[in-house]
Amino acid sequence: MTRAMTYQSTLLRLLDERGYIHQLTDAEGLDTLAQEQVIPGYIGFDATAPSLHIGSLVQIMMLRRLQQAGHKPIVLMGGGTTRIGDPTGRDESRKMLSDETIEDNIASIRKIFSRLLTFGDGPTDAVMVNNHDWLGQLGYIELLQEVGTHFTVNRMLTFDSVKLRLDREQPMTFLEFNYMILQGYDFRHLAKDMGVRLQMGGSDQWGNIINGIELTRRMDGQEVFGLTTPLLTTADGAKMGKTAAGAVWLNEDALPAYDFWQYWRNCDDRDVGRFLRLFTDLPLDEITRLEQLEGSEINAAKVVLANEVTALCRGEDAAKASEATAAATFAGGGVGSALPELSLPKEGIGLIDALVGIGFAASRGEAKRLIAGGGAKLDGESVKDEGYVIAGGAEVRISAGKKKHGVLRPA
Repeated sequence: MTRAMTYQSTLLRLLDERGYIHQLTDAEGLDTLAQEQVIPGYIGFDATAPSLHIGSLVQIMMLRRLQQAGHKPIVLMGGGTTRIGDPTGRDESRKMLSDETIEDNIASIRKIFSRLLTFGDGPTDAVMVNNHDWLGQLGYIELLQEVGTHFTVNRMLTFDSVKLRLDREQPMTFLEFNYMILQGYDFRHLAKDMGVRLQMGGSDQWGNIINGIELTRRMDGQEVFGLTTPLLTTADGAKMGKTAAGAVWLNEDALPAYDFWQYWRNCDDRDVGRFLRLFTDLPLDEITRLEQLEGSEINAAKVVLANEVTALCRGEDAAKASEATAAATFAGGGVGSALPELSLPKEGIGLIDALVGIGFAASRGEAKRLIAGGGAKLDGESVKDEGYVIAGGAEVRISAGKKKHGVLRPA
């Protein structure tokens, strides 16, 4: 249910004031519990890539808020469930990953959590667990006997993740059909073995969270709680984390800090206040002041947003370097140190190859369209000849449109 009360606990007041709460299973019960004890709460993340993207950042920040409010965040890595693949919101099955790839992904993903959470052995220190540790030990017959009896096929067929596939006549494997059972079992296991009382997640996980709550109650008589965040989209309706250029990755080795910074700097004016509440630790009164800026002044608030988020996710030095690069590139027409770079051979390089090589075009065809449209620039001048060869020997600033800039440096 949605909120219809004034929260008394620090935890729910904090989550509410900053815009994280969409649905709660028992708002009054959780509010009371949060005043009485440290609540271990968790969110699950599958390890399908070496980095999460900013679509996951609201969930990571919610774990940060949990810790800031004096409770214990538990990061659940889906080493087991990644081997199946969450069907929620997908039209087709994910490709299977090897055990080694999944383990490598988990090790890489941990970096962002280490920046945003304090890990350790204390009562409110974060811990990271891997559901393969217990799901991998379950015998199939034992799982069917112990857990399977608490799920009906009738109910499972009503879940959006299943209905979507069936309505669109897309195949859904029996393997994927079991995902919701294993995710529900995760909640039960964590409640029983680690005292977890709260699962949080995006609004698309509501059904899976309810499954885990019901399973825990039926198997152990334990009361646990669920909380979801609103569906996160930008003001223009786009899904958070996706851009025309691809995903906005959280890890440094997946996306340069300057590009990460620019994503936030270029956000819609209407998103500034909401993003400052969700993704920064700035005081609420300061956020209110910033979001009330109008006209060109709102750009100052966007720089604050970009600096704050980049500092949290990439470090203070990355934020400062990115801002300095932006100032040099846009205000002074120069070349900042944080811009993406490509080595410029002595014999020169074709404009198409340069655009693809520096990552401003995904293919030669896309580079040609960019050039034809006048979006390719060298040292600020548009170049419309797709056969143009950039001479070697001197540094050149290369741009794609108004917002993508890089530098070609002599080899």
